[in-house]
Amino acid sequence: MTDLERKIYRILYNMSRFRKNPSMEDLKRKTGKDEAAIRKAVNNLVSRRELTWDKEKKEWIFE
Repeated sequence: MTDLERKIYRILYNMSRFRKNPSMEDLKRKTGKDEAAIRKAVNNLVSRRELTWDKEKKEWIFE
């Protein structure tokens, strides 16, 4: 897991504990990265099955 992936994972995990889903603007502000880098990191996490999106509950599932 790269540093950016780890940082995004922790942001999503910590915000989900309070039932909040961070927006792209939140992630850009907290990581200092652009949208393309954030999307790539999230896609990498999803492809390695470390992160899953539950469409019904509209929340992240951490594995």
